Formats: sequence, C-alpha cells, structure tokens
Amino acid sequence: MARKPGSTPQAMKNRAAKTAAAIAPASALAQPAEKPKKRTSPAQFAREVRAEARKITWTSRKETWITSVMVGIMVVMASAFLFGADALISFLIGLVLKLAKAG
Repeated sequence: MARKPGSTPQAMKNRAAKTAAAIAPASALAQPAEKPKKRTSPAQFAREVRAEARKITWTSRKETWITSVMVGIMVVMASAFLFGADALISFLIGLVLKLAKAG
C-alpha cells in the first residue's frame, strides 16, 4: 500500500510546528507595527468576487431530493416523539390531579 505524499512522521511534525507557530499568539513586544492596509480597486474586488463565486459547488438534484426526504423523515420522527411525550406527561398530570382532588 503506497503512502500518501507528506504522510511521513517528519512531514507531519513540520506541519504541526507550522500550525502551532501560526496559532500561537505573538507577544506584544515582538509584534511589528501595523502596516496600513492596501485598498483594492472596485475592478479588483469584482474579479476576486467572481473568482470566489466560481468555487461554489451546487448539490445535484438527486442529493437535494435525498436530503429533503431525510429531513421529512426526521420531522415526522421528532413530531411523533414529542406527541408521545406530551400525551404521557398529560396523562401523568391528570393522574396527579385526580389523586389530589380525591384526597
């Protein structure tokens, strides 16, 4: 079985070290002064928006149908459970009230 590239222990350690360095907060003294952010032109902004919009993937009709059916099944199951719980609690409260009235 072939190993995936970058799955050696050393490569994993290197990635972990880079991640830890990126996540770790730098001390206030070590932080460089903030640079003013470069403003992008409206044309550049529009190009970046289009590039990001091209990355969107839409689900297929089959995936949408299956997901909708699963949601419907879960709604029916949840409503049946809540109906049963409500009926049980109503029955128990009715019993308690009958006992209180009789006594």
